Amino acid sequence: MNLLEDILTSAKNDKQRIVLPESTEERTLKAADLLIKDGVAHIVLIGDESEIEERAKSLNLNNIEKAIVVNPKSHDKKEAYIELLCELRKHKGMTKDKAETLVENPLYLACLMIKNGDADGEVAGAKNTTGDVLRPALQIIKTLPGIRVVSGAFLMFTPQSEYGENGVLLFADCAVMPNPNANELAQIALSSSQTWRALVGEDPRVAMLSYSTKGSAQHEMVDKVVEATRIAKEMSSDLIIDGELQADAAIVPSISKAKAPDSVLGGKANVLVFPTLETGNIAYKLVQRLGNVKAIGPILQGMAAPINDLSRGCSVEDIYKMVAVTANQAIEYKKNKQK
Repeated sequence: MNLLEDILTSAKNDKQRIVLPESTEERTLKAADLLIKDGVAHIVLIGDESEIEERAKSLNLNNIEKAIVVNPKSHDKKEAYIELLCELRKHKGMTKDKAETLVENPLYLACLMIKNGDADGEVAGAKNTTGDVLRPALQIIKTLPGIRVVSGAFLMFTPQSEYGENGVLLFADCAVMPNPNANELAQIALSSSQTWRALVGEDPRVAMLSYSTKGSAQHEMVDKVVEATRIAKEMSSDLIIDGELQADAAIVPSISKAKAPDSVLGGKANVLVFPTLETGNIAYKLVQRLGNVKAIGPILQGMAAPINDLSRGCSVEDIYKMVAVTANQAIEYKKNKQK
């Protein structure tokens, strides 16, 4: 798990402003306290100061006073955010009255802070649904240029170091898009490669997975993966990517040599892109439970700024790790903007 240590170190060395809108939720506050104590990020809590202070005191948390607290009803930039939201959503008929209401919603306020440059990323979902978290993000933050698809990836840590990058792989999409078409699948591949680079710092080697390897089966589902691979290569000519490949041909060199001897991956893929959500979700859960593999995610990708959605069954540790991941995404996004 050295990568996780690297992710934490990177976050500590370049602290990002990460917003936690669910400021009185117990696990969120406990994670915030630890994150502040360890110096992982500048934590921004959205809520009433007295309520947060009282809740922190009841939980015996000693570091929350060092968090930045933004009261959604009475902060200095409220009027500016109302105007920003009206401008961003004017084509949808946004009125000032409606904007005034939405700006007091912590999930909308978090996204407006990021859009306005007052924060760098958001982690939410401990008590809100994925739809509630994503709706303001898609309306305000939107997706990256050239990307119209939001997807969810998992970092998978296996004790078998011969796979991926010293036992680390990225699985996508395991959380969002049920049945992407070829173009959408290509976008997921590109987003996944960017996530890998942001979190691992190594070159991504992307395998487009199928139940077929290089024409061993004929079906429209196979055709989709072949076409997606072609599109992804056009979108990013320097990306190391191949498909269609069965999973063993993607990650086992000896099997790659037998099934796909000309593959640029040579059985050394570290990013695995699944053809559908069901295959990705089933695969990560089976590997996690049967293979003694640690999973971190879902990491949302494709957004123009890092917004990550938690499971409502998440632990304090899950929130802590996701804030560190979000901080690393923010660092990479800033680097890319400067290019």
